[in-house]
Amino acid sequence: MRMFIIAVVVAVMTGCASNVVTDYNSATVFGNFTSWAYAPGQQDSGFTSLDDSRVRSAIERELNRKAMKQVADAEADLLVSWQIVPEERLEQVGVGLGFGFGRGNFGWGVSAPPPVREITEGKLVVELADRRNSEVVWRAASRRYLNENQSPETRRKLIDEVVSEMFSKYPPGLN
Repeated sequence: MRMFIIAVVVAVMTGCASNVVTDYNSATVFGNFTSWAYAPGQQDSGFTSLDDSRVRSAIERELNRKAMKQVADAEADLLVSWQIVPEERLEQVGVGLGFGFGRGNFGWGVSAPPPVREITEGKLVVELADRRNSEVVWRAASRRYLNENQSPETRRKLIDEVVSEMFSKYPPGLN
């Protein structure tokens, strides 16, 4: 029974952990921002990747929910940019092996750790900058990652969930 209660508490605490981290300029009056546009370099980079298209759709949906109007970049209050930042991590695969022998209070043992492989994943980062001075006023970064093994539908759902959670924390102070 005790282990069951501990497992439930751990599951609840894990469920409450945020999947995004936000930061913002506390001197900014976010109520003054009513319009937005993509940052000039963001939209003119040639081909649009599949993930960029998914992120763009999710950002547009969330900013529309905030009743912010998309306008030309010269007229916008905020400039929106995003990037998928590659991150490397190590993952253990398989099991470690070991053997040992001993007698009484003395013994010897040898073990080998499980094999490790390097995985590249992408972390989504969204930034909003004040167009007048080109300073970032709000930033959100995902703690959930995109990787090459995910299906297109899984990637779309993940991007939608992450962007939705990011913008649930915008504007700051109203949550």
